[in-house]
Amino acid sequence: MYNLKVLEIFKNPKNVGTVKGANGVAKVENNACGDIMKIYIKVSEEGIIEDAKFKTYGCPAAIASTSVATELIKGKTVEEANLISSEQILQILGELPEEKNYCPILAEETIKAVIEDYYKKKEKEEKSI
Repeated sequence: MYNLKVLEIFKNPKNVGTVKGANGVAKVENNACGDIMKIYIKVSEEGIIEDAKFKTYGCPAAIASTSVATELIKGKTVEEANLISSEQILQILGELPEEKNYCPILAEETIKAVIEDYYKKKEKEEKSI
């Protein structure tokens, strides 16, 4: 069903957990299957994502997709991370069963949501100064 790359990432995901002092947090759900992805990011003053972690409730493809997503955004500027696509995530994972192709899409949506949350918090912080 799953290729060896997906299974390896699923069995040994990177960046699982939460980020202490996260300045961006987002949770995205897929109501059709029940998968839930949550990504936490810590962004430096220079706008670089210093840390990214995740918690995902879902199938192996969902967990692997979120793990890859956090690996892709770490070390990038917020603007660069916002350009990461589900196709890039899928390219790293390799082929998924057709019914699991939504997982990289959900991971992309979660990246965009966590960056949106970061911008909202930053804007609120700047207004309070």
